[in-house]
Amino acid sequence: MNKKIGFFAFAVVFVFFFLSAVYLHPFGEPSETDMDDYFIDNGQNETGANNVVTSIVFDYRGYDTLGEATVLFTAVAGVAVAFRRLKK
Repeated sequence: MNKKIGFFAFAVVFVFFFLSAVYLHPFGEPSETDMDDYFIDNGQNETGANNVVTSIVFDYRGYDTLGEATVLFTAVAGVAVAFRRLKK
């Protein structure tokens, strides 16, 4: 019974990866959306940042960046605490 479940799980994952590879967007071709043109045209007026990448990272996706910084800080603090205990 366990072999059948394992084979079924493998088949589902294989089909998922195969379909992902088939429908993958070709590398280097522009996307179908106009989101990049919107950011380039309106980024400086809406955010006041001269750099488009900076405006996206800190203004449009600020909460996401805050979450990433929190995870990074937590990881560094955890490593620091682990090495501090090993030193004693």
